Amino acid sequence: MKELHSFGWYASRITPNLSKDVFKPVPARLWGGFAYLLIVVTGFLAIGLFDLHMVLNIVIAGVLGASFAGMGFLGHEILHGTVVKKSWLRNFLGAVAFWPLSTGPRLWRKWHNMNHHVHTQHDEKDPDAWPNLEKFVQNSFLRAIYRLPFGVRAFFSFLSLSIQFTIHGTMMFIEYIKDFNPKNRPAVLLQTVLPWATWIGLLFWIGPIKWLFAFLIPLLIANFIVMSYISTNHRLNPLTSVNDPLANSLTVTVPKWVNVLHFNFSYHTEHHLFPSMSPKYYPIVKQHIKKMWPERYHEMKMSKAMKALWNTPRIYFKDNELIDPHKQYTFGTLGNGLASGKPSHSDGLKKTV
Repeated sequence: MKELHSFGWYASRITPNLSKDVFKPVPARLWGGFAYLLIVVTGFLAIGLFDLHMVLNIVIAGVLGASFAGMGFLGHEILHGTVVKKSWLRNFLGAVAFWPLSTGPRLWRKWHNMNHHVHTQHDEKDPDAWPNLEKFVQNSFLRAIYRLPFGVRAFFSFLSLSIQFTIHGTMMFIEYIKDFNPKNRPAVLLQTVLPWATWIGLLFWIGPIKWLFAFLIPLLIANFIVMSYISTNHRLNPLTSVNDPLANSLTVTVPKWVNVLHFNFSYHTEHHLFPSMSPKYYPIVKQHIKKMWPERYHEMKMSKAMKALWNTPRIYFKDNELIDPHKQYTFGTLGNGLASGKPSHSDGLKKTV
């Protein structure tokens, strides 16, 4: 692995080449969120008030799921302070945007802004980092999962993307609620409970069948879309002791229209260099990174990144490699030999696991 540098090291070298305007909030981004909100409300009313054909309900559920995800991407942007600066307005708009995913703004800032961004891909401090071999040995559930045949494990791993964000968000609430000042805990709890109260209320209003199409299926779709990005953001990269975004983050490439719908969320290395900059300007940052450090920068088509995820395990070995403990195969990470997700070599680790 090349010498690692902090995100501040890179940012300080790119910033002189950028206009001051790129660091200003872009409130116009809210128009996209308003459009998504109108679609969601319209979808709820259509399913709730009319007895539509199942095919139409499925179509609406798909649109709602895509809208839930789009709102989540905007909520992520809002809570980084790149849309509006006023604290109360940022929290309010962030709460609305994350409402479908039932994630409160205070919890998100603690979990994502303060912990994930500051300690990205640190094996102990990043709440989103996947476990190393030592943690795997201590986890009976993971050991059982990795005894499954590879194809079965990969299939269920991808299927689980449809619930991972919701489950991980719940785990983060349990993990971090104790870290909040006691006087702030009721607000954190309320921000977590209120969205779920809304969705349970919707269940009683429209009934279980319609609720399936209005909320549950859309939630699964939104989880899958969001986690497809989150999984490719870092899970092919090595663990790093220094928070080096060019080593521990991946930018995926998607069609331009997808970037419009997803608020440029695909530019993830750029985001970790400048989290307080509107993603509107990340294409400019990307140009500078590729000009200054082309050999360090990682980008990959989303389809290729998802294929590499399918073909590799999620257990780290020596930080720079991924390992299938029972097959005793190791795989390179990005920057350390990962090409198509094929095993690089075999180590005699049977006694270890």
